[in-house]
Amino acid sequence: MMFLAIGIGAGLVSALLFGVVIAGSPLAMILSLVAPLPIFIASLGWNHRSGLIAAVTGGATMALALNPTAGIAFTLGWALPAWWLAYLALLGRADERGELEWYPLGRLLLWIGATAALITIMGAVALGDGSYEAYQANLKHAFDSFVRVYPPDAGGAPPPTESLAFVLIAALPFFFAFNFVLILTLNLWLSAKVVKISERLPRPWPVIASMTLPRSALLLTAAAAAISFLPGYLGVAGLAFSGALLGALALQGLAVVHDVSQGRPARPMILTGVYTLAFLMSQLMLPMLALLGAIDSATTMRQRLKSGTGSPGSPSR
Repeated sequence: MMFLAIGIGAGLVSALLFGVVIAGSPLAMILSLVAPLPIFIASLGWNHRSGLIAAVTGGATMALALNPTAGIAFTLGWALPAWWLAYLALLGRADERGELEWYPLGRLLLWIGATAALITIMGAVALGDGSYEAYQANLKHAFDSFVRVYPPDAGGAPPPTESLAFVLIAALPFFFAFNFVLILTLNLWLSAKVVKISERLPRPWPVIASMTLPRSALLLTAAAAAISFLPGYLGVAGLAFSGALLGALALQGLAVVHDVSQGRPARPMILTGVYTLAFLMSQLMLPMLALLGAIDSATTMRQRLKSGTGSPGSPSR
C-alpha cells in the first residue's frame, strides 16, 4: 500500500504549492508553477495509480481548504494533466523482436502541447462562464486594472491605445498556451530526473536531443492558425493550439541545437548563447527556435548538419 501513502502525500504537497499563489508574492508565484511536480514524481516513481490518487487528494484538499472552484481548477489545470502525461511517458509495448519500445518523445511532446491548449481553452470558457462576451469583458477589466496598478513612468510611453489593448487581450490564449508547454515540459523533466536519481524510473533515460515531433504537428499548426481567425471561442481555441504547438516546435528547435552541436568544440559556448538569448530576448529567440523545429520536422536538415560533426558525443540532458 506504499503507492497509496505516496499518492496522498504527493497530493497534499501539490495542493500546498498551488495554494500559496494566494499570497501574491513572486516566490509564491514561482512555487505555484511547480505544483504538478509532486504528482509527476508519484506517477513516474510509484506508477500511475499513485499519481491518480495524488490528483484526487490534491483536488479535494483545495476544495475543502479554499472552495470547490479552486479544487476544480487545480484538478483540471494541473493535477490530471500531470498524471496523464506521466502515464504516457511510461507507456511501453513489445516490438517485433520482443524488446520493450517506449512511447516516443515526439508524440509525448505533442500531447504536452494538446494538454496545454486544452487547459487554456477551459480557462477561457470558465473566465467567461461560457459567454464569449463576458470572457472579453473580464479580460478587458483585468487589463485595465493592470494598467492602473502599473502606470507608465512619468516621462515614459503613453498607455496602450484601445486597438493595441484589443490585440494584446486577443493574443493572451496564444501566450498562455505557449508558456504552459514550457512549464509542463520543465516539470516533467525535473520529476523524471528526481525519480531517475532515486533509481525508481522504469524507463531508461532517453536521448532527448534526438526527439522529433511527428510531421502531422506542422499540419495541425497550420490548421490552428487558420481557425484562430474565426470569431468566438473557436478563435480562442485556434490561438491556444497555435501557441501550444509553436511552443512544442520551439522545444524541438532547442533539441536540434543540442543534437547537432554534439562533438563540436564550441558546444558549451553555443548552448550558453542560445539559452541566454532565449531568456533575455525570448520574443526573438523562441520564434527562431520554433522555425528551426518546423524546418527539422519537414526536412532532413538535422542529418546534414550532424554529418559535419566529429564524434557523436554523449546523450543530451
